[in-house]
Amino acid sequence: MASGVIIIGAGQAGGEAAFALREGGFAGPVTIIGEEPHIPYERPPLSKALLIGNNEPADTYLREQAAYDEHDIALQLNVTARSIDRSGKGVDLSDGSALAYDKLLIATGARVRRLDLPGANLAGVFYLRDIADSLAIREALTPGAKLVVIGGGYVGLEVAASARKRGCEATVIEVADRIMNRVVAPEMSTHFTDVHRAAGVDIRTDIAPEAIEGDGHVRELSLSDGSRIAADVIVIGIGVVPNSELAHDAGLDVDNGIKVDEFTRTNDANIFAAGDVTNHFNPLLGRSLRLESWQNAQNQAIAAANIMLGGEEPHAEIPWFWSDQYDINLQMVGAPESWERVVRRDGGEDGRFTLFYMADGKLVAANTVDNARDIRPARQLIEKATPLTAEELADPGVKMQQLAKR
Repeated sequence: MASGVIIIGAGQAGGEAAFALREGGFAGPVTIIGEEPHIPYERPPLSKALLIGNNEPADTYLREQAAYDEHDIALQLNVTARSIDRSGKGVDLSDGSALAYDKLLIATGARVRRLDLPGANLAGVFYLRDIADSLAIREALTPGAKLVVIGGGYVGLEVAASARKRGCEATVIEVADRIMNRVVAPEMSTHFTDVHRAAGVDIRTDIAPEAIEGDGHVRELSLSDGSRIAADVIVIGIGVVPNSELAHDAGLDVDNGIKVDEFTRTNDANIFAAGDVTNHFNPLLGRSLRLESWQNAQNQAIAAANIMLGGEEPHAEIPWFWSDQYDINLQMVGAPESWERVVRRDGGEDGRFTLFYMADGKLVAANTVDNARDIRPARQLIEKATPLTAEELADPGVKMQQLAKR
């Protein structure tokens, strides 16, 4: 690899790939290109510890700057990749420079989906995707401030929970009929609706925002039912869009992200992709999907590095996610397109429980609330497609570890 490896994207995936290359014995040049001023960092703290004020930016970094120096990993920050020259195997940068590559990894992640709404450009209206966003929102969330979150997904709910910890009022607006509706069963949506309402959050579903109003700064949000909500701060969290334009312009296959196989390969033998930007084939699920998760950003990037080094191990994992809201930990394993029934297993008097999602007599997903011990055996049961009954899944007396050994 005379020209070395270029990694476009200085997020978690980019950072993990760079160190995996070095740990795999690669001695050639490794360069990470990042548009932010920060060295690679993890995003989960942005809506939780960093937003609350328990962490500072450096606490989110994957590794300290000294580790990059020690492993001879070059960081070119505050710069973006403008184009990829596949025939010449080069990358043109926004500062006018160009870099040559032997292998290229695209780890450009995703950006927030914007809401086309009157008043969305007023001061006090935020999106949350990077460290700068988190710090700006944190500064605005002073005690007593009135926060409205548009979007009842994980990030929106985590922001609401963090705001309550900072002494703010909080309202969550969700256009669907329940929160977290895309990824969990109605039973879990109901549970977390109750959790947030008990914490003082006003959860409103089946309602849409119509306009943000103010006098230079947000003051009010008007809704589709004619009601209005006073607001000092609005955070919009309605999903993300993969940053795949660079790949598309270079002639790579793109469809809801950069299309890669189970070996993280694009349709160019010298270009790979990892993280939120990929629409990748998962051999365990038998289909392609795009994931926005810490697990995928880390492990797919490591897999890509190993493949670039000549490895033959595919990236094949059952998807895993988590969300911390208040002091409650929600974990999810599996990514089912559908299920036939949901089975609940109580985990004790302290409120712990697990929901199992079943189809054709097999487990296709599981959610745990403060009951993480069930995640590993659930993953094994999903991987092996073990035949199960609803009765044994519901019975706390039947050990999950024993079921997983079948």
